Amino acid sequence: MGRHIKNQEDTRPKRGPGRKARKQPDPDFNEAKPRNPRRVAKKQAKLNEMKKKQAEIKQRKASKKQAEAKEESEEEMETVSFMEEEAVVEGEVEEQSEEEESEEEEEVEKMPLFTDANEEMESKISLIPRDSDDEDDDDFELPDDEPELDDDDEDDDESEEDSDEDAGEKTMEDDDADDDVQINVSEVDHFVLPSGQEIELEKTQPPSLDIVKERMEKVMWILAQFSRNPDPTKKRKEYKAVLKHDLCTYYSYNEFLMGEFYELFKLEELRQFLDANETQRPMTIRTNTLKTKRRQLAQNLIARGVNLDPLEKWSKVGLVVYDSPVAIGATTEYLAGHYMLQGASSFTPVMALAPQPGERILDMCAAPGGKTTYIAQLMKNTGMIFANDVNKKRLDAVKANVHRLGVSNTVISNYDARSFPAVIGNFSRVLLDAPCSGTGVISKDPSVKMNKDETDLNRCSHLQKELILAAIDSCDAKSKNGGYIVYCTCSIMVEENEDVVDYALKKRNVKLVPTGLEGFGVDGFTKYRHHRFHPSLKLTKRYYPHIHNMDGFYVAKFKKFSNTIPVSKNSKVEEADVEEFTTTAPKKEGQWSLCEVDNFV
Repeated sequence: MGRHIKNQEDTRPKRGPGRKARKQPDPDFNEAKPRNPRRVAKKQAKLNEMKKKQAEIKQRKASKKQAEAKEESEEEMETVSFMEEEAVVEGEVEEQSEEEESEEEEEVEKMPLFTDANEEMESKISLIPRDSDDEDDDDFELPDDEPELDDDDEDDDESEEDSDEDAGEKTMEDDDADDDVQINVSEVDHFVLPSGQEIELEKTQPPSLDIVKERMEKVMWILAQFSRNPDPTKKRKEYKAVLKHDLCTYYSYNEFLMGEFYELFKLEELRQFLDANETQRPMTIRTNTLKTKRRQLAQNLIARGVNLDPLEKWSKVGLVVYDSPVAIGATTEYLAGHYMLQGASSFTPVMALAPQPGERILDMCAAPGGKTTYIAQLMKNTGMIFANDVNKKRLDAVKANVHRLGVSNTVISNYDARSFPAVIGNFSRVLLDAPCSGTGVISKDPSVKMNKDETDLNRCSHLQKELILAAIDSCDAKSKNGGYIVYCTCSIMVEENEDVVDYALKKRNVKLVPTGLEGFGVDGFTKYRHHRFHPSLKLTKRYYPHIHNMDGFYVAKFKKFSNTIPVSKNSKVEEADVEEFTTTAPKKEGQWSLCEVDNFV
């Protein structure tokens, strides 16, 4: 029951961390351990086997090389023997041919000079008519009884053939270099313009669109190459007349509009513009930042199965909708006022206006309220907005959108915009989306193709000139951060855009400033046909459906630097003519795309 008796003979060290355990000696790593003889024998046997296998592989490779060398030597011997046999055969053939030639020469020498066959041949030759004295006597064919030509003659013929082949190769190279020119000439030669009777007949019995399209493409190609390869029999005007007629037939436009577009665009760009008007623009929506953010709105719509993407980098609130299982104007988010259905081109005038919180802003032609509500969200529902429209029925849409989107700083009015300076003025900024011919939104309203004529264009232009003067007079040049007027239309006509802006520069103390949309859009015209506009009109912006994939639009931004109205001798006369034209012009159904002119008070 006491301590464990220690065995003195037990020399094994104690195990475990006992206090009285003996200290283990350090191991000696340098001491060589004895090897197992069986393992050594196995390793040696494996090494011997590997060496034998390597030796066998070397022997096989050497034998293969020797066999290949023998085969090559045998093939060389066979080719040499074959060449020797060919040489022997050729020598024999040459000897036989020489013997045959010598025999033929002897026979020819023995033949008489004049035989019956020769007499018959001479009689036949005498009966052959001669076209000219310069022709050689060797043009006829020899009869079968006549001897063959000598080898010298054959060699001459062969040399002539070789020279002809060389010349043919050179001409082929020249033909390849001039392929385009030959194709041009051939196509011009084969294409024939329709006559006046055929064109009149096509008005009553129009041909198939495939025929019209083919003829249209040919004429466009000829006009593109006309400066380099002109047609001496036809003038450029004749080709232009046929092309305009075919374009009107194929795309269903009237002659006036097609003539205006023809002067506005180049041939290739004209075709692209007309094709773009045949397809709908992508559906775009604008996020209402008064109620939500674009990221949150996109996540909610994607959860409903809507396929969408953010709009271009120039917009921070736009979304492009490709397809949706639910009507995009009937979702819960739409009814809650989280977004507004609005074209991408309608974003640009509000961005150019750049409204600031707390300002006093006028939207002269506000219906249906897309731009008004966009202004309100940029102002964060501060300040005051006057949304005016002359058409009382269209104001119902403005009221609905203002309430749905949660806008609370807007006053809606129903006045004639031309009389607005007398009603109320001193606005910091003014937005004028003027009524126009609608030539930029043909994809939405195809009736524009046939309904608009020169009279409509002139009436629009005169009305726009009156409205822009009223917009400038309603703006206060002394406002702290304002004094800006933005003029925009959904038209691409110069008469409704650059011509109106140039008129305002001459009649009021305003100047054009950058729109803030640099790098996006096409600069306005400073020269167009017989027009010469102010150089600053290059600061205005144009948008085209075939370039920017949105509705055609025009945006110009003015800065008013004085409230005084300059007076000139011709100003009163011109303004009186404008008023007389707009009040006496007859009304047509479906004339205006945005509002009815005859509803103006």
